[in-house]
Amino acid sequence: MAKKIPMRMCVGCRTMKEKRSLVRVVRTAEGEAKVDPTGKMNGRGAYVCPNAECLRKAVKSRALDRALEVTVSPEVMERLASEVERREPGE
Repeated sequence: MAKKIPMRMCVGCRTMKEKRSLVRVVRTAEGEAKVDPTGKMNGRGAYVCPNAECLRKAVKSRALDRALEVTVSPEVMERLASEVERREPGE
């Protein structure tokens, strides 16, 4: 029997993808948003594809703010952009 692969929805493009292939942003108990490279931090999470276009859509529609129920700071957005850029498949 095959092991079940956890799926999550990208807040930018709204498609279901494997959890491991997405970048996670988490709202901590203190109410601040952080990029979660391990995918294991405690708190409410939102996921974005490692794709600059998906990140742009998520920022423009404020989807991350709504999903996390907190305003995501520009510093966190910069760290998220660098994480997406690092993980983005080569063109």
